[in-house]
Amino acid sequence: MDSGSRVFHFRQLPSVARGGGVRTTPLVGKAVANINLTTGVTSFPPGTAIPLHYHNCAEQVTLLEGEAEVEIEGEIHRLQQFDTTFIAAGKSHRFKNIAAGQMSILWIYDSADVTRTFTETGETVAHLSAGDTGATPSGNKPKAT
Repeated sequence: MDSGSRVFHFRQLPSVARGGGVRTTPLVGKAVANINLTTGVTSFPPGTAIPLHYHNCAEQVTLLEGEAEVEIEGEIHRLQQFDTTFIAAGKSHRFKNIAAGQMSILWIYDSADVTRTFTETGETVAHLSAGDTGATPSGNKPKAT
């Protein structure tokens, strides 16, 4: 392999707790190489969802396991294994696990610097930062008190 190429063993990579049992494992991004790409896998326990949000970049998501619903701009679609979505920058969306078992998605952003803006509050946070949490059974971001 050339010096820019690498192999990542999934089980050895650190993951980020997102709330409600949802975990994200970053794969490839600016910490790995000088590229305009960010990728990873997020796993959802039954009934959980990330709050409705949008990004500053386009996103492609492939359902790796389980069954899901994706809501994009108010339209809900049911997904099965390997179904894939493309979501343009600025379009509100969320994924929800609708099955009895775990659901996992592979996501790819076309940017090295990704933000998430929560549709309900308008709050914008850096992707996978401390503020990028709030997965709940309903998929609504808890309101600050």
